[in-house]
Amino acid sequence: MKVFLVLWILPIVLLGSWYGLSYYDINFGYRILSRELHDLVFTIYGNLLGIPPESIPPLVLKAVIFDSFLVVGFIVIKRRRKQIWAAMRKFFGWTEHRESPQKTVSSSSSDYSPVS
Repeated sequence: MKVFLVLWILPIVLLGSWYGLSYYDINFGYRILSRELHDLVFTIYGNLLGIPPESIPPLVLKAVIFDSFLVVGFIVIKRRRKQIWAAMRKFFGWTEHRESPQKTVSSSSSDYSPVS
């Protein structure tokens, strides 16, 4: 679960850091963090998708929020699985009883006729 969370949050942090630094042109001498490259990247994505470049960041933010809700939901389901199933059984009126295995009567081999 820890690996899953790290693999989920690492790209979000990298994308958010790049977006924030390049949006405000805090580049520390690196071209990848410049505002010019920021505008170029969103122009290219806008042209590829056929939408205005300024509409891409809100769409990415909505996708990150939706994915965050999904990940939190998976974590809740994993950690509270037994409680969720108990609540569902109680809500729908499902019973917990299980049929006990039927006892079989063992018979001796002399009761059967030999096959020839």
